[in-house]
Amino acid sequence: MHSDAANFQLNSHLTTLASIHKIHHTLHRLNLTEDVGQDSHPSVYFSSISFPACCSRAMPPRKKRRPSAGDDMSAKKSRQDSIFRKHETAQIREEETFSSKRCLEWFYEYAGCDDVVGPEGMEKFCEDIGVEPENVVMLVLAWKLDAQSMGYFTLQEWLRGMGSLQCDSTERLRNSLDYLRSVLNDSTSFKLIYRYAFDFARQSKYKVINKDQWCNVLEFSRTINLDLSNYDEDGAWPVLLDEFVEWHKERQMS
Repeated sequence: MHSDAANFQLNSHLTTLASIHKIHHTLHRLNLTEDVGQDSHPSVYFSSISFPACCSRAMPPRKKRRPSAGDDMSAKKSRQDSIFRKHETAQIREEETFSSKRCLEWFYEYAGCDDVVGPEGMEKFCEDIGVEPENVVMLVLAWKLDAQSMGYFTLQEWLRGMGSLQCDSTERLRNSLDYLRSVLNDSTSFKLIYRYAFDFARQSKYKVINKDQWCNVLEFSRTINLDLSNYDEDGAWPVLLDEFVEWHKERQMS
């Protein structure tokens, strides 16, 4: 009986202790423990409770775990990785952004001390981007730059055109070559480039063919069959094309 009474008393004390402990932590989280009066402080109640001998021994203080050398190295590596990722992200963003300064430096690699890329610089430029000077993609690039003379890119043309293409380096322009070739697949762009080529390719004011005739040749090549069977001699074609059709038919007959 004495044993049962002792166990009942122990359980009662432990239950009360757990309740007080819970209330104390709740007050602590609400920052109210300092406002609790001395008479109602949990430690006062603890001193009035008599515990059995088996529970009277103080629990040894819990030692805090000191961080090991491995923990220090792990934390240091984590900080270094975070700094590297931030730097790498900033570097990628910088590389992805068009730079007028880089574009200007790139221009003078081919222009030298001049403000224009001439024939010699143009030859090196074509070699660096991996295309022949007579490749049609160079015509498209010249059109994008709105270059006024064949074989020459001025500083203003370079900065304006390369800026529109977002190219400030040889590598970026190489990566844009497929796009420049694809422009020719658009009928509207092709027509604009064809018209541009007339003035771009002309090296003097002497006209063997005028611009209207040049543009009519494009329309002729798009609409007339190879055997010229659908050509209308009474149509609005220029005399130049009438003469060409007549010459072609005479040649086939002879």
